Amino acid sequence: MFQGISAWFAHVLQTKPFLTQPNWRNSLMFVAGAAMVFAYAPFQQGWLVPLLLTVWLLGLIRSQTGKQAAVTSYFFGFGWFATGVSWVFVSIDQFGGLPLIFSILLMLLLCLYLALFPAFAGWLWFRSRKFTSGLSLLVLPFIWLVTEFLRGWFLTGFPWLSLGYSQTTLTLGNLAPFIGEIGISVVLIVIAISLTMLILRKRFEWLFIPVVIFSLAWFAPRWSNIEPTGETLQVALVQGNVQQDVKWNPAQQWPNLQAYLALTEGFYDHDLIIWPESAITYIEPLAQHHLAALDQRLVAEGSTLISGIIDLDRRTDAFYNSMIVMGEQSGSSWFYGHDNRYQKHHLLPIGEFVPFESILRPLAPLFNLPMSSFSRGASVQPNLDANGVSIAANICFEVAFSRQIRANFQQDTQLLLTISNDSWFGDSHGPHQHLEIARMRARELGRPLLRATNNGITGVFDEHGNTLVRLPQFTAGVASTHVVLVSGTTLFARFGEILAWLLAFAIALPSFRWGTSWKTRNRA
Repeated sequence: MFQGISAWFAHVLQTKPFLTQPNWRNSLMFVAGAAMVFAYAPFQQGWLVPLLLTVWLLGLIRSQTGKQAAVTSYFFGFGWFATGVSWVFVSIDQFGGLPLIFSILLMLLLCLYLALFPAFAGWLWFRSRKFTSGLSLLVLPFIWLVTEFLRGWFLTGFPWLSLGYSQTTLTLGNLAPFIGEIGISVVLIVIAISLTMLILRKRFEWLFIPVVIFSLAWFAPRWSNIEPTGETLQVALVQGNVQQDVKWNPAQQWPNLQAYLALTEGFYDHDLIIWPESAITYIEPLAQHHLAALDQRLVAEGSTLISGIIDLDRRTDAFYNSMIVMGEQSGSSWFYGHDNRYQKHHLLPIGEFVPFESILRPLAPLFNLPMSSFSRGASVQPNLDANGVSIAANICFEVAFSRQIRANFQQDTQLLLTISNDSWFGDSHGPHQHLEIARMRARELGRPLLRATNNGITGVFDEHGNTLVRLPQFTAGVASTHVVLVSGTTLFARFGEILAWLLAFAIALPSFRWGTSWKTRNRA
C-alpha cells in the first residue's frame, strides 16, 4: 500500500496534473486564492502574496483558450474572496433576519460576483496574447488595474482586499507615498511575474527585479519631503461600545448620549475630541437642546468635538450620515444647519441605501435595516475646521476609496479622520482589514490619521501608518495622545493614481511585438 501511494505521488509530481489538468488546476487555484486571507490583517503575512500570485500565473499560462484562462482566474478569485470577505456573513446572519441557508447563499453570491473581476483579467490577458511576445505576462499589471478599477466602480464599487493593502505595515508599504496602494498592487504582480519566469525559464536574472523593488522600497522613506511642523495636538478618541442590537431603539437615545458624555468627562482639556459614526443616535434637529449645551461646554473649555450623527434636511426630508463640529471653530459655534460638517458620499449598499427598494424591502429584514435610506453628500466637500486644524474627513466604508479620499485632501489639510461603526461585523477579521485600509490612506497622503469606532478598532496613527495609541475591541474607553502635525506633499497626493497607471503601461510596452507579424510569436 505504501509503495502504491509513493508511486502515485511520484506520478503526480512528474505529470503536474495540478497545472495541466483543468479540474486539478482549478482546485489548486481555489486553495491558492483562499490562502490570500492570511496576507491581510489580522494575520499580516504579506510575503505570501507574490508566491500565491505566482501559483495563479503558472496555472494561467497553461490555459489553451480564453475560457480556460477565465475559469482558472475565477477559481482563484472565488477562493480569495470566499475567505477574505467572509466577515460579511456576520452582519447578514446576525442582523439580516434570514434563515441560515439564505444567509450563506447571499454570502456565496457576493463572492461569486467579486470573482468575476479576476476572471475578466485572465480572459483579457489571454486575448491580448495575439499582440504580444514571449513576455506576454508583462501586460498583466495594466490589465489588472483595469479590472480592479471596474471592481471599485461598478454597482457603486467594492474595492476591498486590493493587493496593496497586504503590504500596509511591510517594507513595500514605503512606496505608498509615491505610487499609492494600487501602485503597490502593480509591484506585487511584477514580483510574481519575475518568480514565474524564473520557474519557467530557469534564469536567475529574473530575481534581479524583486531585489531592485525591495531595495527601492527600503530606501523610499529617505526621499520623503514630509516633515514635522513643530506643532502638536492633544486628541481623545472615544469608543462607546454601544451594543448594535439596541443602539437604534428610541428609548436608548438619551442613555447612548450619556454614555459618551461620561466617557468624555476628564478630556475636555484636549484640543480635539472624536466620537464615532452615529455616536449620537438622535436625529440632529431633534437634539438641538443637548447639542447646544455640549457646544457651550466645549467653547468654555477651549476644546472641539467632532461626532457622527444623522442629519435631516427639513427642506427636502433627506437624511444624511454626517459628522458635525461642536466647540472651538472659526466663524461661529455649532447650530443646526451649520455648514462645518461632512455628509457621507459613498453609501454602503443594503446598509445605507437599498437598490430596487420597492421590490427588496418587503422580502426580508436584511433589506429594511435601521437607517438604510440615506441620501448622498457631495463627492468633494470642504475640510472640517476644528480648533484651527483642517481635517479631511470620511465615514466608514468610504476610506476604501482612495480616489475620493485624495480628492478631499487639500494643500492645507493637517489630519485625516475616519469614523466608523464596525459592530456589524462582530469578532471577525473585517474590522482588522478596515483598519489596515485606513492606515494605507495615512501612508499615501502623508498625514496623521484619527480613527474612531463604536466598538473597535479605535486608534491614532502617524503619517507613516505607525500606531500612536490603540484601544482593544469590545471595550468602552478613550484613546488619548499627542499628534505631531506635519507639512509637505507626497507624490501620490499630487498626482494620484496616474503614476501607477504609467508604471503599469511602461511595464507592458516590452511585451508587444513592434513591427513584426503577430502570426510568428513565442508566447510565455
